[in-house]
Amino acid sequence: MKKTAWIFFVIGILYASYLLLLLSLPYLDMRRGIDFLKTKQLIYHIKHWRYSFYIHVFTSILIITSGLFQFSKTILNNYTKIHRVSGFIYLAATLLISGPAALVMSFYANGGYPAQTSFVILSILWLGTTFLAYYFVRKKDYERHGKWMVRSYALTLSAVSLRLYSYLFDLFHFTMDPIDLYILLSWMSWIPNLIIAEIFIKRGLVKRLLANH
Repeated sequence: MKKTAWIFFVIGILYASYLLLLLSLPYLDMRRGIDFLKTKQLIYHIKHWRYSFYIHVFTSILIITSGLFQFSKTILNNYTKIHRVSGFIYLAATLLISGPAALVMSFYANGGYPAQTSFVILSILWLGTTFLAYYFVRKKDYERHGKWMVRSYALTLSAVSLRLYSYLFDLFHFTMDPIDLYILLSWMSWIPNLIIAEIFIKRGLVKRLLANH
């Protein structure tokens, strides 16, 4: 990734994280009738769903920002400790906290079975790619570790792409049944991300990051 493109990418992710933070703050009140929770009144009483929701909401920004540090060649080459610490935070938070919470939430997603299926697959792939990133770094196979991190982070960014597509559809007055639209968004949130991740991998993104390391 060229330096200019990388700068725009970082700015975009940081801005998206800021917006996610603003969206998350109202949930600190732990009240059931806030924003997205208005659509979850029939299941809000289910404790494992409710706990998973708050866990996932409040860890998403940490995961997005810590994962971003993994793809800076400057940090990788000159600030190795930052790379390792942020990587540990990303892996631990995803595998042990937010990933399992996302999987629980997936079974209760709006949109019925089509959307639930999408989010279950997304959650399993997110956990799987992140685990493989952890596995290969433990094996000191840094190239495979990097490739799986790219895939994992692409799935992490589904939280961003879901809201981006939703905003664009609203901006351009895309008319569609709300349930059908949410089902479409549930699949669009992560499949294009994985395709783009594979393109970056094929074009040698990981090898360039590891060059001279």
